[in-house]
Amino acid sequence: MSGPARNGLFLYAKDLERLAGFYQSLLAMRRVHATAELVVLQVPDSDMQLVIHAIPVPIAATITITTPPVRREDSALKFFLTVPSLPEARTLAASLGGEVYTEQWQGLGFIVSNACDPEGNIFQLRESL
Repeated sequence: MSGPARNGLFLYAKDLERLAGFYQSLLAMRRVHATAELVVLQVPDSDMQLVIHAIPVPIAATITITTPPVRREDSALKFFLTVPSLPEARTLAASLGGEVYTEQWQGLGFIVSNACDPEGNIFQLRESL
């Protein structure tokens, strides 16, 4: 892809590198740009980018991240991405400080599970059938 992405998602992080590493590893994303304040990850075979931006230090200092993370289930947005295997994603997410929940639903041509990243953000992972 040349030029800026046409689609993307912005996600704020207390620990920029940890959260970027989580998504980069879990979703086999490619790091296309990074500064001290943000990391841009490219979704494989897509024109979508995930932009992870550091929460400003004064605000980040007021946020506590627990292990395991407290789920931020009161968000109005939840994004989804496709992975080759939900069981493999479940194992990898746990090793990276996140979680892919065991409950699954079937849609038209896919199975989906909710997941949580190391900072408590809720998202969904889909596996194509």
